[in-house]
Amino acid sequence: MEVMTKNLLTIALATLLFTLVGCGEKKSTSDAQLLTGAVSIDGSSTVYPITEAVAEEFRKIQPNVNVSVGLSGTGGGFKKFGRGEIDINDASRSIKKEEVELAESNNIHFVEMLVAYDGLAVIVNPANTWCTEITVAELKKIWEPEAQGKIKKWNQIRSNWPNEEIHLYGPGTESGTYDYFTEAIVGKSHSSRGDFTASEDDNVLVQGVSTDKNALGFFGLAYFEENKDKLKLVAVDNGKGGVLPSLATVRDKSYSPLARPLYIYLNSKAGEKPEVQTFVSFYLDNASKLVTEVGYIPLTDEETAAEKAKFEEFIKTHSAAK
Repeated sequence: MEVMTKNLLTIALATLLFTLVGCGEKKSTSDAQLLTGAVSIDGSSTVYPITEAVAEEFRKIQPNVNVSVGLSGTGGGFKKFGRGEIDINDASRSIKKEEVELAESNNIHFVEMLVAYDGLAVIVNPANTWCTEITVAELKKIWEPEAQGKIKKWNQIRSNWPNEEIHLYGPGTESGTYDYFTEAIVGKSHSSRGDFTASEDDNVLVQGVSTDKNALGFFGLAYFEENKDKLKLVAVDNGKGGVLPSLATVRDKSYSPLARPLYIYLNSKAGEKPEVQTFVSFYLDNASKLVTEVGYIPLTDEETAAEKAKFEEFIKTHSAAK
């Protein structure tokens, strides 16, 4: 009986010791994995859905890192980025010379990383029965600066279209979407007529076109996909026949010239923070899956690998320079 009691006591003590050690190890491992801090992001309304989707997934594995995603347009974001006010800028175009100069004046180095592709959708109201496709030349005739006050009606574009006013809707002038569209269609970035309803919020454009029979507008393809029950897509003819934007036509470049790359830019100072490094690495690892879910075109595996290598080299270079 005494032997049995001693054995039971020994087993109980061993079990208690194992439990305490096990709990200690578990706590230590958990602490090593979890990060704290913040990641600040702003910029493009087009890239926003991708970044917000990534941020949502990242919060699940790093709940103690505060990831904030703003929405001030590519240009507005680059101003904050160049002043060092944010860690990452979402961009639907490449950085401009004056934006590079602003960053350099504040001793900010950066890396550009491709995260997805997008097509710009030209859209009309579903009640519009006449405009099913439009040429690049016709879009230029409508949107170029010289059109203001002159090109006001549909039949000025094609004689068999209605003798009714065209009401134009487009992204605001701080938007990378606006810059890209004007460069691709008008031939000069940031150059267009000014008498159109402009907004940095694509939902405002959706609302405008969906309630106006004579509306014509443009914005990112993903926003059309989200609202296709309220809008009608217009095929764009670049001289080879009308093509509708889709995952396939954007990737094979047949939807030209309104297919474009999308980027994130990382500030080198922010890149020194473990939580920012971890977030960007997570972004590049998961973007391809999440991009498809929010309506954009993912990178190939080879492109993703190249962007990851670029990011890692950037971090390594600036760590060595400290």
